Amino acid sequence: MNRKGIVARQDYLEKVKPFVGLDIVKVATGIRRSGKSVFMRQIRDMIAEEIDPNGKFIWINLEEDENRRFLSRGVLHDYVLEEAKKNAPSRTYVFLDEISEVAEWERAVNSLRAKENIDLFITGSNSKLLSGELATHLTGRYVEIKVRPFSFREFREIRAAEDIASAFDAYLEFGGMPFLSHIGYMEEPSREYLADLYSSILMKDIVRRHKIRDVDLLSRIVGYVMSEVGHVFSAASILRYLKHERRSASFDTVMNYLRFGEEAFLFSSAKREDLMGRRILSVDEKFYATDHAMRRAITGGNVRRDIDRTLESVVYGEFLRRGYDVRIGRVKEKEVDFVCERGKERLYVQVAYLMEREETREREFSALMAVPDQYPKMVLSLDRVDFSQDGIVHMYLPEFLMKS
Repeated sequence: MNRKGIVARQDYLEKVKPFVGLDIVKVATGIRRSGKSVFMRQIRDMIAEEIDPNGKFIWINLEEDENRRFLSRGVLHDYVLEEAKKNAPSRTYVFLDEISEVAEWERAVNSLRAKENIDLFITGSNSKLLSGELATHLTGRYVEIKVRPFSFREFREIRAAEDIASAFDAYLEFGGMPFLSHIGYMEEPSREYLADLYSSILMKDIVRRHKIRDVDLLSRIVGYVMSEVGHVFSAASILRYLKHERRSASFDTVMNYLRFGEEAFLFSSAKREDLMGRRILSVDEKFYATDHAMRRAITGGNVRRDIDRTLESVVYGEFLRRGYDVRIGRVKEKEVDFVCERGKERLYVQVAYLMEREETREREFSALMAVPDQYPKMVLSLDRVDFSQDGIVHMYLPEFLMKS
């Protein structure tokens, strides 16, 4: 943590550093308030201190009212171009925060990218930021950095005085949204902040973006997904739930709303893989919340009520953060929590709360032993005792999360 009490997003900085100064647009995406703006400021500081002390910097937050004139693509483009010309031939580093607020912003970015002394950095709170025209024009000319809430390793920088178990308990309670550190992780204010943030994401990143009229139906569908995190279900399950609630929706509407929730980074889906036939199953999948504490803020309850699903969400997010493609596995009647792939790596992972009971250990290890290949297998839990067996590694979950 630096002198201002802000956690350095070092992993993300290392990803973007090789592309600074190149004709490639640097794009930070992620859930609203996950720290994208702070991350961009850290990039700016890194450039000024380590790469180009003579560079000029332009920073425009496009959600701030004083910058509303830049919501016109032409005004934004001409302003940046004029300022960069004043600095030529030195390089101008341009940071455009929440770029999708600008109509036809793709055209401005594509034009500015081609200028020799301009280096572009943009952020957005929607995973479709890089779809459509921008992707067409920038094929091979952008790099995306997906900024997630604090990992446990980053969270512990703030709670460094605590032992690892206490810090992990706090992480389960408060999650990884960076702003909570500024309010001292007080329980009630933190819950209110996360609930308000959830509502803001629904309204700004889904309702307004997609011009949804039936907000109640959207809230019910997204709320159902958040409450069923870690459970296998399908669109048909949601339709049955809506019927019970005396609401109706088409299959297409349900699928669209699920997609909108994923695009706004509220949750992610994990496909199911049949590990015997190595094929992706077309029905039923699991969803995991991007921030487990936000989920609890809107669904109620406490950490221990569904601790197994909370731990799964934490592990799922960690593997995504480390660059793995993550699915859930099925071996006949047994289920493997996560099948993680990254390049040529493949890893099978089970997540459990505690494995003191023999039947629990039998359940977790037998599923992995049934997998018909020799890729590494791992069980993560909150046990301090090492239960490794038959070549399957068992680790204390917080210690695993502290590894890079």
